[in-house]
Amino acid sequence: MATVITPKKACTVNPLKMSQPIGSALAFMGIKNCMPLFHGSQGCTSFGLVLFVRHFKEAIPLQTTAMSEVATVLGGLENVEQAVVTIANRQKPSIIGISSTGVTETKGDDVDAYIKLIREKHPELDHITLVYVSTPDFKDAFQDGWAKTVTKLVEQLVEPVPAEAERLPNRVNLLPGAHVTPGDIDEIRDVLEAFGLEVLALPDLSGSLDGHIPDDFTPTTLGGISLEEIADLGRSVHTIALGEQMRDAARALEAKTHVPFTLFDRLTGLEPNDALIRLCAQLSGRPVPLKIRRQRGQLVDAMLDAHFHFGGKKIAIGAEPDLLWSLSQWATELGAEIKAAVTTTASPLLERLPTDEVLIGDLEDLEARAAGCDLLMTHSHGRQAAARLNIPFYRIGIPMFDRLGAAHQTIVGYRGTRNLTFEIANMFIANAHEPHPDTWALPKEEGHAGTAAVAAH
Repeated sequence: MATVITPKKACTVNPLKMSQPIGSALAFMGIKNCMPLFHGSQGCTSFGLVLFVRHFKEAIPLQTTAMSEVATVLGGLENVEQAVVTIANRQKPSIIGISSTGVTETKGDDVDAYIKLIREKHPELDHITLVYVSTPDFKDAFQDGWAKTVTKLVEQLVEPVPAEAERLPNRVNLLPGAHVTPGDIDEIRDVLEAFGLEVLALPDLSGSLDGHIPDDFTPTTLGGISLEEIADLGRSVHTIALGEQMRDAARALEAKTHVPFTLFDRLTGLEPNDALIRLCAQLSGRPVPLKIRRQRGQLVDAMLDAHFHFGGKKIAIGAEPDLLWSLSQWATELGAEIKAAVTTTASPLLERLPTDEVLIGDLEDLEARAAGCDLLMTHSHGRQAAARLNIPFYRIGIPMFDRLGAAHQTIVGYRGTRNLTFEIANMFIANAHEPHPDTWALPKEEGHAGTAAVAAH
């Protein structure tokens, strides 16, 4: 059992953590024709906008209520009203997702009351859905903002369904965590569809931030799950939640619609994917397809080939709790040791991590603990630490701004796990110390010149 440590540093150095509003905005981007809106200053929104543009290399829809110092003190009703009306008239979204920031939370703006007043004053906006989520960035972290937003979407937008209602037998819901990439969602969907199952993902970044080019320009999100599909989630036969962070959302959906759920704390590795395949076979009533069986065999062979290179390797990981859990469990199953584990926020999983201690800290803490490791795994801000420590560096998580293809990085399923295993094993092979004649030399002893000296003669 790991010891969870929260440092008492005066300030964060080289932050690992991304804020709650960023996670909330990303969740809203998985909804069709949505405009995320930060209730805060322009700087808060500019930071998030630049971060997402650099990571996804796409046009990002994100607006702001542009709170000034005076507006913050007096209250933000006028700013929220003006922002909502302007967005409605110009961008014409189906939904506006409002996320609070530190400045407005400190003031204590009652945004739910603001929305009620705006509804009364502007009945012409009744066709636009407004969802507000409290996400102060002075507490919690990226995955917390995502999880709160998905839970609020379920509570506010899903239609209640009685327990005895008829279900669609071949349709399942997918609630992916903030650590799940568009590529991961596509991979999970491929697996489920191989069993003849239809999938509704909330949020669905694979439809909005997968890098596709639309036929026409739109100022809102380019795709994702529609409001009609969200409302209809209660008619599915089962819900699959991915990541401990999604437990509250899955429970909220079950309470409202009586749809049972299964939570997978990870889908990176052999055992959890076997459990997913068993569930798919049970839900569909079909045997496991040949291509899925073949993918499993390929993963087992990859693990067999790679474990020689993972055995005894020391790895340092800095990531959100659910991503940290996935990577740690997968690496230790292949024989590696988690020497350093740093995360951003509290989670029930932290005490169960396969390491001695877990630190809720920053990249300075990770660098201090990663000395002597064989690999550093974190987002792109860890590149300087890896260079100073002179150890291999694997980029994973958000933001990944100095490489292409972040949205398509896939580490779930048999195929995703296989590819990740090969990728990391190849890094270990590339950085292995090649033997040379000096390596073979016998130790010099009195009366013995040693093989290197003999070879010199």
